[in-house]
Amino acid sequence: MKMKSAILGSAALAAMLAAAVPAMAQFTMKLSAPTINDVSHEWMKAMKAGVEQRSAGKIKVELYPANQLGQLPATVEGVAMGTIEVTLPAVGFIVGLEPRFQVLDAPGLFDSIEHAQRVFADPDMRKRLATFGASKGVEPLVMFINGPLMLLSHKAVRRLPDFKGQKLRAPGGAPIQMEPFKRLGASPLSIPLGEALPAMQNHTIDGMTAGFSIFTTFKYFDVAKGLTQLPGSFLVATGLVNRKWMQSLGPDLEAMVRDESRKAEALFSTWGVEDIGRIAATWKKNGGEVIALSPADQQGFLTEVSASAAAILNVNPQLREDYQAVQAVAKKQRR
Repeated sequence: MKMKSAILGSAALAAMLAAAVPAMAQFTMKLSAPTINDVSHEWMKAMKAGVEQRSAGKIKVELYPANQLGQLPATVEGVAMGTIEVTLPAVGFIVGLEPRFQVLDAPGLFDSIEHAQRVFADPDMRKRLATFGASKGVEPLVMFINGPLMLLSHKAVRRLPDFKGQKLRAPGGAPIQMEPFKRLGASPLSIPLGEALPAMQNHTIDGMTAGFSIFTTFKYFDVAKGLTQLPGSFLVATGLVNRKWMQSLGPDLEAMVRDESRKAEALFSTWGVEDIGRIAATWKKNGGEVIALSPADQQGFLTEVSASAAAILNVNPQLREDYQAVQAVAKKQRR
C-alpha cells in the first residue's frame, strides 16, 4: 500500500513539474535581415514576442539581423532550400527567383509609406501577392516599405544632369532597377548591401541607392554627405518565407503565424513613418545633407523612369497583368 501511494505520489509530482515547465519548441523560425535597428528589425522583434507567446513555446523564433546568416543572395537561397525560414530582402534582390516581384519597384506607384501599406493590406492585393514565388516554394509573408529610396553620392545629385556619368549601386539587378538609371545617364550595377560600404569607401562606385535607414545605421555620413531623395521611389521589401515550413506547422500554428505577421504590419505605418524623422535628424546631426530635387526635376525624373519601367513590364503578359493590378489597387487606396 505504501509503495502504491509512493508511486501515485511520484506520478502526481511528475505531472505537476511537467505542467510547470514550458513545452519544448517543436519548430524553429529563423528570421534573417540585412539591416538592424530599423523597421525591419522592429517587425522581427514583434514577431518573436507574438509567435513565441501564442504558440506556448512550440515555435522558437531566432533573430539574425545585420547579415548574420550571410548576404542577401545566400539568405534568399537558404529560404528557397528550407535552411532558413524567413529573410527580409529588398524585392530587387529576389527577382531572379521570382520575376513578378519587380512590378513593385516601378517608380510612381506609391504616394507615401502609408499609401503603400494600404495597398499591400488590400484583400485583392494580398491574394495576388500570395501567389508570388509559388513555383519556387516561397511566398511573401509580409510586404512593406523600408523607407524612401535615397541616393548617396560623392558628387551630390542636385539636378537631373548630375546623374550622368556616375557609377551607382542599384537596389537590385533586374532591368527595372537598372534601366531607369541608364536613361538618366548613370551606369548602374547590382551590389549586395554588405559590400556597398567598402565599395563607397574605396570609390569603386560613385554612389549608391538604399533605404533611408541604411545610411545612418551603417554611418555612411563618414563616407559622403549629399543624400538625395529619389522622387516617387521607395525601398519595397518582403518577409520571404519557405512554403513547406509554413505547411509543416499545421493549420492552427500556420494561421497564428500569419495573424501575428499581420498584427506586426502596423509598425510600418507607425514606427516606420516616425523613424524617417529620426533618421533625417541623425543624418543632419552628423554633417549630412538631405537634398530634394526641384519640382521640375522631380517631374522629369518620374517621366523618364516611369516610361522605362512601363516599357520593361509591359513586354511580359504576366508582369503587365500584375503591374496593372497594382496600379488599380494603388488608385483605389489613394486618399
